[in-house]
Amino acid sequence: MSELTRRVIFSVIAAPVTVGFVYLGGWVLTTLLGAVAATAAWEVFRMARAGGANPMARSGIVLAALIPLVVHAHYRGVFTLSIPAGAVVFLGLLASVLWLRAVSDRPFVAVAITVFGILYAGMITFIYPLRYHPYVIGAGAGTALVMFPVLAVWGTDTGAYAFGRMFGRHKLMPAVSPKKTVEGAIGGAFVTVVTCWIFTRFVLQPYAHLSLTLQGVILFGLAISIAAQIGDLVESLFKRDSGVKDSSALVPGHGGILDRIDSQLFALPVAYLIIGYLLIPVP
Repeated sequence: MSELTRRVIFSVIAAPVTVGFVYLGGWVLTTLLGAVAATAAWEVFRMARAGGANPMARSGIVLAALIPLVVHAHYRGVFTLSIPAGAVVFLGLLASVLWLRAVSDRPFVAVAITVFGILYAGMITFIYPLRYHPYVIGAGAGTALVMFPVLAVWGTDTGAYAFGRMFGRHKLMPAVSPKKTVEGAIGGAFVTVVTCWIFTRFVLQPYAHLSLTLQGVILFGLAISIAAQIGDLVESLFKRDSGVKDSSALVPGHGGILDRIDSQLFALPVAYLIIGYLLIPVP
């Protein structure tokens, strides 16, 4: 089976399953996000080990998986998220390095990478507050709002690839990702804006009763495209530093989970930050 065939089969199966989990929401979505965060953290620590570091992987994977659970509990009113509670968890992780890593194991690097891996992988949790955004009424509207930045990122990937293949002449960051071009980056941004306009017109308005002005569509599309492309480049930089081609081999034809969601990890927080300022209700 060719790599392209494996990619197509995986995408055909994974896309509707993901939409279904988002639509169901609640603990079902929380379970998916916890699994993705834990796997992404594992891949971060795997790459770090390939680069010669020795992070506290077990603790980091567990804490990354707990982030969606904590957010879910917060939205369900079980408890309120607080900065002091997060600080105590952080200090506990710092203290644990006394017993988990010897001086020869570079404890400073170990704990720094562990904290980074938890926070980096945990960015996928922003799907949850998008699904339950204050402007959203109903599961269909919540699913549409989540898919808005997700499809925008796919538009960036598709546009950057197509425009790069057709018109690419000037390298974007050759030391980090030799195949990416300035023309591809511009094309990715253009396709993202068009994707956002189409999604707003034919999905967000009729199914979520929400919309954006033309200026809002352009701003949102450009912001998501820039964030997505930076996220892709950042993970490429990490892989080059670690000397690995893919974050893992878990996803057939795609590499690892991080290779699939690296752009989303940057785009989702940006989307949540600005979407509330841009959305307008429509009848």
